[in-house]
Amino acid sequence: MLSLFTKPRGVAGLAIVLAVGLIVTFAPLLAPFDPTQSSVFFLAPPDAERWMGTDDLGRDTFSRLLYGGRSSLIVGMGAAVIATLVGVPIGLAAGYLGGKFDVVARQFIDLFIALPGLVLALIITAVMGPTLFNLVLVLGFVSWPKVARLARGQALAIRESVFVEASRAVGAGPAWIIHAHIWPNVVRIIAAQFALTVAYSIFTSASLSFLGLGVPPPTPDWGAMVRTGFDYLALNPSMSMAPSGAVALTVFGFYLIGTSIE
Repeated sequence: MLSLFTKPRGVAGLAIVLAVGLIVTFAPLLAPFDPTQSSVFFLAPPDAERWMGTDDLGRDTFSRLLYGGRSSLIVGMGAAVIATLVGVPIGLAAGYLGGKFDVVARQFIDLFIALPGLVLALIITAVMGPTLFNLVLVLGFVSWPKVARLARGQALAIRESVFVEASRAVGAGPAWIIHAHIWPNVVRIIAAQFALTVAYSIFTSASLSFLGLGVPPPTPDWGAMVRTGFDYLALNPSMSMAPSGAVALTVFGFYLIGTSIE
């Protein structure tokens, strides 16, 4: 984990993520307008009062940009937590125990990984309905197989180690060995995968919102802002370009963190 503070890309990634996190946390103090309040200034260009202009309903684009990151970070972090809580135990148990459990778990993992994540998320979200809670569940469900496969591979590599064999020889059970020996040796790579899962979930959430299956209005959301602004690029490019840049920067920040830990 110390590589986050010693590698330039790790420091850069942390700086980006912390900056985004602080901005969206203190959005009520930073935003000059209510992000859901309409006005008569439809599609107004940027000026001294409204730095990024307004959208098609007269809402301040800058204020919506600040608030829009909240839903993206909630979805990204929530999905990564679910994927980790589901994928790590399954992967570690399958890799260490082996046998029929490993065969069945591996088949399920391979099956889900073979399915296109975005398409699967589209189908499930369309059935369940586009809410913030459902997005977290869906993206966590889509992401857990990758975490499980990673954890399984690490467990397979460690289970025949000398210290694991020694623990078996003195009568240690599988649960204790996984907790005491295997988990400490995989936590670093799982942390890296966690950051990458956050990045993937934020990007996929924005894609779903762009397609109309993301966070429902009037809640500000970067993906929905990109979609709305796409129709008015000629009138106010910042409507689409600003949230697009915010998504790209946040995803890049988590990517830098993940690759630095790895």
